[in-house]
Amino acid sequence: MGIMTDIVLPLALAFIMLSLGLGLTFADFTRIIKMPKDFAVGVLCQLFLLPLVAFILISVWDLRPEIALGVMIIAAAPGGVTSNILTLFARGDVALSVSLTAVISLLSVISIPFIVGLSYDHLIDKPGANNISVTGIAISVFLIVTIPVIAGVLLRRFADKFVATIESSTRFVSAILFVLVLAGAIYQQRDNIVGYFAEAGAVTLVLNVLMMFIAYFVASALSTKNKQKIAISIECGLQNGTLAIAVAVILMGSSPVMIPAATYSLIMFATSLIFICFLRSKNTET
Repeated sequence: MGIMTDIVLPLALAFIMLSLGLGLTFADFTRIIKMPKDFAVGVLCQLFLLPLVAFILISVWDLRPEIALGVMIIAAAPGGVTSNILTLFARGDVALSVSLTAVISLLSVISIPFIVGLSYDHLIDKPGANNISVTGIAISVFLIVTIPVIAGVLLRRFADKFVATIESSTRFVSAILFVLVLAGAIYQQRDNIVGYFAEAGAVTLVLNVLMMFIAYFVASALSTKNKQKIAISIECGLQNGTLAIAVAVILMGSSPVMIPAATYSLIMFATSLIFICFLRSKNTET
């Protein structure tokens, strides 16, 4: 478990984030100046409403503290690169989706330690419990998320021809690594996996579906156009499960805390495809 936690998982996540960076340009970060309203709505939904909805759910749901903390960790995670692909499939604003993924991934060095630290204090920090270091979480996220993303962007900027030859391969390897990380998280908890999935599956399903609809209707209420509504809602439904698993493992080792990230990662693809079908049928009707 030590090698998995200390070496394999951080390296896998760093490579996935490097792959994300390779697909970005400086325009993806500066685009927020051209579409500040849409970007602001996306940030509102992703960074504020998603953790708030998650906190409400764990407050009314009968969950053990470790599972509840895991729900907050997946809610604190940024969107993943898959959201960009599914936004394209859903005929949404891919540029907005990419910009949200890029900027919120970088902001996660602040948002994840803040949300997870508060959640830990509320749920876990009891007499006799081990204290966590918010600074330690921030440093870990910076090393395995921020630096690889920036490195990928710089490589794309200054070695575009080289990146063009390896980008498709890095995406393939990233997909394989995601599957391996998810399988590893499930394997670590194999003795209790059925019970944990029964406990965490329902709340993560509700969080995922509820947040996609909330984001869609919030964007509608704020007069965001249809393509932007689609991008924002999908971005709020597809979280970076690998990062959430890594944070859970770094925080508490092999424990039930990682299970909500695993169940959410398995659920989100099916629910997002159903949601896309709903959006397409809604657009056909209008």
